[in-house]
Amino acid sequence: MQATPEQMIAQVRRGLDEARRRQRLGELLELYRNYLKLLARAQVDLHLRSRGDASDLVQETFLDACRDFHQFRGSTEAELMAWLKKILIYNVAKFIQRQVVAKKRDARRDVSLDRHLAAVSQSSAHFEAALASPASTPSVQASRRERAAVVADYLAQLPPAYREVILLRNLEGLAFAEVARRMQRSSGAVRILWVRALDQLRKLLEGKRQL
Repeated sequence: MQATPEQMIAQVRRGLDEARRRQRLGELLELYRNYLKLLARAQVDLHLRSRGDASDLVQETFLDACRDFHQFRGSTEAELMAWLKKILIYNVAKFIQRQVVAKKRDARRDVSLDRHLAAVSQSSAHFEAALASPASTPSVQASRRERAAVVADYLAQLPPAYREVILLRNLEGLAFAEVARRMQRSSGAVRILWVRALDQLRKLLEGKRQL
């Protein structure tokens, strides 16, 4: 039987030898790769209208988390996700700040990191609420995992076009016309794609069918 995140957190702290501790911590953090990648991608897209490299931001977050895990005081999955999200938000804000400065090509211009942190934090809160909302089915409610992490893992199983349309429409909150422009499809085609994508996600969440 697979250990719960809470059990894994306790195991990392239990005084394992360094090699086993690092391995267990790596396995624990890997549970949140899809969740953090979605969050990073959405924030860069919202604030820079660019995809950026979400994978690099997640990897940077994992490295920071490994280095600073001794500072984490929580014991639950929700507390761990909040801590990882805080690290990621800081890394995303730094990335956005660097991109803004580079585009302006004027290092003397005041580009406040605090301003970007506030903007990313606010929009990420809306994103997380949207990410958790599809997980209202009984099977997911009964899960011992946090809903946002569960939905992120199921979204990662969808075909790329399905995942993209849900990310843009449901998680970033874009109008169908903008989603169509981003995906280089007609509005009608995007609406059909969106309905099919949501249906496939619902079936995954209900455990009725695997891709």
